[in-house]
Amino acid sequence: MKPIESFDTDWTALVIFILLFGFVTVLGFVAARWKRGDLGLLDEWGLGGRRFGTVITWFLLGGDLFTAYTFIAVPALVFAVGAGGFFALPYTIIVFPLVFLVMPRLWSVASKHRYVTAADFVNGRYGSMPLATAVTFTGLLATMPYIALQLVGIEFVLKGLGVSGEWPLVVAFAILAAFTYTSGLRAPAMIALVKDTLIYLTVIVAVIYIPSKVGGFDNIFASAAEALPERDTPGALFPGTADAQVAYASLALGSAMALFLYPHAITAVLSSRSQDVVRRNMSLLPTWTFLLGLMALFGYMAIAAGISVAEPNLTVPALFRDMFPSWFFGVACAAIAIGALVPAAVMSIAAANLFTRNVWKQFVNSNMTDAQESQVAKIVSLVVKAGALAFVLFLPTKFSIDLQLLGGVWMLQTLPTVVIGLYTRWFHRWGLLAGWAVGMIMGTWIAISQDYTPVWDTPVVGATVYTGVVALFVNLVVAGTISLVLGRRWRGDAVDETQPEDYDELHETHEPAPTVSAGVA
Repeated sequence: MKPIESFDTDWTALVIFILLFGFVTVLGFVAARWKRGDLGLLDEWGLGGRRFGTVITWFLLGGDLFTAYTFIAVPALVFAVGAGGFFALPYTIIVFPLVFLVMPRLWSVASKHRYVTAADFVNGRYGSMPLATAVTFTGLLATMPYIALQLVGIEFVLKGLGVSGEWPLVVAFAILAAFTYTSGLRAPAMIALVKDTLIYLTVIVAVIYIPSKVGGFDNIFASAAEALPERDTPGALFPGTADAQVAYASLALGSAMALFLYPHAITAVLSSRSQDVVRRNMSLLPTWTFLLGLMALFGYMAIAAGISVAEPNLTVPALFRDMFPSWFFGVACAAIAIGALVPAAVMSIAAANLFTRNVWKQFVNSNMTDAQESQVAKIVSLVVKAGALAFVLFLPTKFSIDLQLLGGVWMLQTLPTVVIGLYTRWFHRWGLLAGWAVGMIMGTWIAISQDYTPVWDTPVVGATVYTGVVALFVNLVVAGTISLVLGRRWRGDAVDETQPEDYDELHETHEPAPTVSAGVA
């Protein structure tokens, strides 16, 4: 069978898609009136006033972390290589217990000191602008290609509908830019309600309906077990060798440790109204892992259905188009495309918050008023989205994918500074900065030398390990060694004098302090 490279336009599905996309566009603008606040304040525009409760935070975090590209790429990876694509499941199982321990603590410190970004915390905790700038640079570097991949997700959905060309992406960018500028974080929070409902509806219907069309799950797994070992990249229903299992485990663990270090994840957490909201969501978010597991099975279902595509990322659109009536195919495509708007909006807001607070305010205009701070963030959010669009339009898609794979490696290098820094200031600020620099250089070099393959056949331990974990280990060794040599006499320069033992008072559930001038840390 000749692989599918393009599709004829399905007009029924396209009309349904446009109607649903138009509906959430209206919601994005209406969101400015929801939970009213002064959008001239960065706290209100960029963090929703720190007032989101359990339900809204659950929808926002789910929509923020489980992106449209994830729902395209994970089934595509399973379709292409088999069980290796399921690394996303243990990764999203491991992450929430880890975050349950860390994020309520970060929320407390950020709420008390009115921090908006992780770099704000680092600057306050260590009294080190270079270290805070390193965290800012890492966050911006990792976020840009991530936003681009959300547009790539929309691109593949549009291809499934039979729409080609670059103009639909430009329209999607313009819509995203407009309602983000107008409504801030409230827009993706409101849209997430619709997006997540549509995603759950689509997946539940698909896992019931598609197996009935392809001979049941027995035939699905039998077809996958027969077909996968014959692929160019041999795979099966489980990673067979010990080396493959080490790679699988380290990739899952490293990805889990990196996920909530991304600026968009921290932004969604800091928008919560209390520690209890954060804790409840870490308990409830594994429901998304269950959904992701079901979606990963679409890769096996596509094998059983005889789907053959020129690009693996067309797997889900081709499967849904082949299995469903046109009207439901339109709903499914809308769910995935709308699923790109939520994370792309949060990511652009998070990047804008980082740039405004930790670049512009630190190096250009330290005396900004609240209104100026918010205005700079809004403008930067437009620039960030324009940059992401340029990634998609003018560079090969593989370039964005390669950089996004590096994103996890890069974000892991901020773990000693941000996460360990929440519990102790034993590490010297110059040690942390040196460890970060060595980890960034080494992780990037290894990834490039491996043609961006996320795992590395490590010569020292004789096993294939996730590149980010290797770089983090070296980072910690360097940071620890320099900290031992330099000692801890630097601490008195820190702005945040809160000692680790004093954090107990911050574990009390409380509402955020009243909004104060952005110039007060």
